[in-house]
Amino acid sequence: MGMKYVAAYLMAALAGNDSPGEADIKKILESVESEYDEGIASKLVAELKDKTIHEVVAAGKEKLKGFGGGGGGGGAVAAASGGGAAGAAEKKEEKKAVVEEEEEEDMDFDLFG
Repeated sequence: MGMKYVAAYLMAALAGNDSPGEADIKKILESVESEYDEGIASKLVAELKDKTIHEVVAAGKEKLKGFGGGGGGGGAVAAASGGGAAGAAEKKEEKKAVVEEEEEEDMDFDLFG
């Protein structure tokens, strides 16, 4: 199911329509010149029939709790344990980056003028 159908359904619900229908989804999608598939819209409306948005969101949050956290922090730990030579090289690169930024600031370039 496309996210644009869910987004259109939620927009209609936020506008005050407690139970948006296929016509509401179609109106919203056509207002932004998006393609409309009646089958997808009718499936969405059927699945959300007799449910409030708050109930659906709350149930979704409960399901997401089982996924746990991210694992993006491992790379920095491995890089830090590489040794002192790598740390010195990183400091040298940082100094070069600062010098380049200062040179760019001296230019007489006005983005808005």
